[in-house]
Amino acid sequence: MIRAFRSTTALPRLSSLITTFRSISTLVIAEHEGGAVKSQSINAIEAAKSLSNENSISVLLAGSGPSLQQAAQNAATSHPSISQVLVADSDKFTHGLAESWSKLVNLVQQKGGYSHIITAANSFGKNLLPRAAALLNVSPITDVIDISSSTQFIRPIYAGNALCTVKYTGTDPCMLTIRSTSFPVPEVSVNSNSNEAPISQVDLSSFDEDSIGKSRYVQCTSQDTERPDLGSARIVITGGRGLKSAENFKMIEKLAEKLGAAVGATRAAVDAGFVPNDLQVGQTGKIVAPELYLAFGVSGAIQHIAGMRDSRVIVAVNKDADAPIFQVADYGLVGDLFEVIPELLEKLPEKR
Repeated sequence: MIRAFRSTTALPRLSSLITTFRSISTLVIAEHEGGAVKSQSINAIEAAKSLSNENSISVLLAGSGPSLQQAAQNAATSHPSISQVLVADSDKFTHGLAESWSKLVNLVQQKGGYSHIITAANSFGKNLLPRAAALLNVSPITDVIDISSSTQFIRPIYAGNALCTVKYTGTDPCMLTIRSTSFPVPEVSVNSNSNEAPISQVDLSSFDEDSIGKSRYVQCTSQDTERPDLGSARIVITGGRGLKSAENFKMIEKLAEKLGAAVGATRAAVDAGFVPNDLQVGQTGKIVAPELYLAFGVSGAIQHIAGMRDSRVIVAVNKDADAPIFQVADYGLVGDLFEVIPELLEKLPEKR
């Protein structure tokens, strides 16, 4: 006798299998400067690799001029997991305005049908991705620090004091911004030139310009300094409100010059006018994870700790023995920074 059994779990299981084995293809929105892809975009490619072993990764570069073509050549050999490099050559994309770039992402997605779109959670990505997600009618997942599967991600909440697991159940594409410091690139990937991805031009003949022009590029200013970039430096020296003035903050800069380090600041130091806001480290500033992080006069507010707690070694100097920064520091010195920094400057050798 044959009996028929009705299963109430078959459909959910079938749906789960379809989700697991669906085709994964990812578009990485990359930044470039000086003819090279920025390191944070390489981290985004590394994150895309975590989605699936059978993931087709396309890298989108946009801009104009010889610098764009050099960046495309650089991108083609920058990571072995790249399947192709897409180049959108137009003056409309030179300055990274969100209106034009989001329209470009929408155009490329309509043609490519990607399952995922990823970019770094920096000022460029945070500005661009929400607008592009709105055009595609999906909800983005921001500041991802770990990828469990193609639909399940981990991101920090409450200034990094708790981790939230998010499962994406919406339609394609799943759009992510990733915290670049959480996806380091192995040296073998950085130095691998064995495979060069093909480079293709994006057809912009149907590009809609109707909504472009609501914002305009004015100018770009940057500090003329030989110090490494704050977001990717191996050593970061940060000053807080304890330095008391912009003049005193120059001690931090002198120490950074001796160590070949980047200079950072807390929000309190930035708000007080000691340094410009592009040096701010923290939840509302830059997220850093250097090999060595030195904090002078930093109390350790929760918003600041959220931006540097992933540093490999944290050293803190503060005259308050109960300062919260000592709870995350690997090495702490209770002392007056106005005595400690001059002594360090005296005993450290000059940078070669």
